Amino acid sequence: MLASVPDLLRLLLVPLFGWAAYRDVRTRRLPNRLWPPLYAFGLVLLAWETLTHWPLAGIEDRLFLVRVGLSLLFVAPLGYVFWRIGGFGGADAKALIAVALVYPTFPTYILPIAGIPALPAVETYLGVFSLTILTNTVLVGALYPLGLAVYNAASGRVSPAMFLARPVPVERLPHLHGRLFETREGFTRRGLDVDALRMYLRWRGLTLADVRADPDRLRDPTSVDETFEPTDGAAHVGPATDGGERVASETVDDAGDEELAGADGEPTEADDPWAAERFLDDVEGSAYGTDPEMLREGLETVVERDEVWVSPGMPFIVPMFVGLVVAVTYGDVLFAILSTLGFA
Repeated sequence: MLASVPDLLRLLLVPLFGWAAYRDVRTRRLPNRLWPPLYAFGLVLLAWETLTHWPLAGIEDRLFLVRVGLSLLFVAPLGYVFWRIGGFGGADAKALIAVALVYPTFPTYILPIAGIPALPAVETYLGVFSLTILTNTVLVGALYPLGLAVYNAASGRVSPAMFLARPVPVERLPHLHGRLFETREGFTRRGLDVDALRMYLRWRGLTLADVRADPDRLRDPTSVDETFEPTDGAAHVGPATDGGERVASETVDDAGDEELAGADGEPTEADDPWAAERFLDDVEGSAYGTDPEMLREGLETVVERDEVWVSPGMPFIVPMFVGLVVAVTYGDVLFAILSTLGFA
C-alpha cells in the first residue's frame, strides 16, 4: 500500500476505534485515559503534515490549512455542543473531537493491485475528512431504528415502540444497558435508565429478584437501615449479581424516624416511597437524569411486569466506527448519493 507516513499511521488507529465501539456496546463506558494520547497523536500528525506544506504559499497548501481549520473549528466543537444540549454522552463528544484531530483531511491509499482505484473512492469538493466520517455516521445511525423494527417484526412484536425499543424479560435488566420505554400507564421516552436502576439496587444492597419478591416491605422507606456504594451503574462493575458491596453502615437515627413517620408514628404514602429521594440525595450527580417519581414509577413497573420494553440505544461511537471504515474505503456516502441525484 502506498500512502504518506501520516496517512499510514492514521490507518493504524481504525482498530482502536473498533475496540472502543465494542467496549461501549458491552459496558457503555470508555476510560478517560483513552483520549489524551489520541489527541496528542492527532496533533503530532497534524504538525507533521503542516511542515510538509510549509510555508503554505501554494493553493493546495492554503486549501490544506482551510480544511484543517474547518475540522478543528467546526467539526470538533460540534461534539462539545451536542454534549451540552444532551444529544451526546461525554465519550461520544470526546470521540468526535478525536476524529476531528486525527482525520482533518482526506487520506490517500493506493493499493498495489491493477484496476483498483485509490481509496477513498469518493471524495468531496470540500475535502474535510472528519466531516465525511460524521455524515457517514449519521447515515449509519439512521439505519438502526429500521433494523430494530425489522427485528421486532420478525419476532411478532408489532407496536408503535418497535422502532425505538424491544421487549425483554425483567430478570435480564441487571445485565442490560438502556432505558425503560414504558411505565404502568404506557409507552414513554422518559423511562428509568437501567444504569440508575442498578445504582439504586446496589445502594440498597439488593438484587432485582429481592425487590420483586417483597415489594410491599421494600417500598417502605424505613426498611432502608444501611446503604452501600452505588457505583456508576455499569453492568460490569462489582459482584456477579446486581447487589452491592457494603462500604458503609448507616442506621436510621431517631430524627430520621420522625421525618419518615406520620402523626401516629406509622409511615405514610407521602414519606418517600422506595426511599427514592434519600437515594438521589446520597448519590453524586443526577443518576442519569433520574428524579424520585421516575425512579418510583420504574420500580413499580418492574415489580408488576414480567416483560418490559427497553430502548437499548446505540452508542454514537458504534456508527462512528462503521462510518470511519466506510469513509476510509468507499468515501463520502452522502456526497455519492447527492451526486447520483444531480445535486452535487
